[in-house]
Amino acid sequence: MKELEKVKRISIVSTLFILVILVGVLTFERPKNTYGVDTVTTLEKLVDNDNFVSIEEMNDPNMVLIDVRSSFEYNKGYLANAINMHGVEILNDDNQTILNDIKDSNKIGLLYGQNPEEANIPFTILYQLGFDNLKLLAANINYAQNKILITPSIIEKPEGDIKAYIDESVKKAQAASVKVVKQVKPAPKKVITVKKKKKRPVEGGC
Repeated sequence: MKELEKVKRISIVSTLFILVILVGVLTFERPKNTYGVDTVTTLEKLVDNDNFVSIEEMNDPNMVLIDVRSSFEYNKGYLANAINMHGVEILNDDNQTILNDIKDSNKIGLLYGQNPEEANIPFTILYQLGFDNLKLLAANINYAQNKILITPSIIEKPEGDIKAYIDESVKKAQAASVKVVKQVKPAPKKVITVKKKKKRPVEGGC
């Protein structure tokens, strides 16, 4: 009788355990965004001068202007037909829908801010998420007499080989993360020889 009750208890516990696992699997939410491109590839793309678009080229009908400044700055003045996507809100659902529509229509999303540096972070995040149809506007945005002014931003061409520099940095970082454990040889045990004491002759007698 006791054995039967024990078996029943084990069966109940096992069933509950399986139910907990099933509920956990069914209610588990996958992250909305997962990186599809590694950081090294993204950095190489970011320093590629072919990735920048000049002011003269920005009116290409195949390009969609995306203003990554705050809504306050955007409302003060923006480039014609530009869509406002503040950098800190670039991953919200509405912006993701617009970005996907731009990509699906085979158009280029042209990011700009007060300067190219302001658009770098949104570009890096989006490119790593798989939005490979993005470019940066090589321009500075300023105001004068309540009018927006756009001036060219000089993008210096790197003198050195940036790809080689990034590859070398990655190698050094990987080498530093590998811990080399040195094997310490145990010291040889000292053998102590114990000398036996000589037995003294038994003294005695009357």
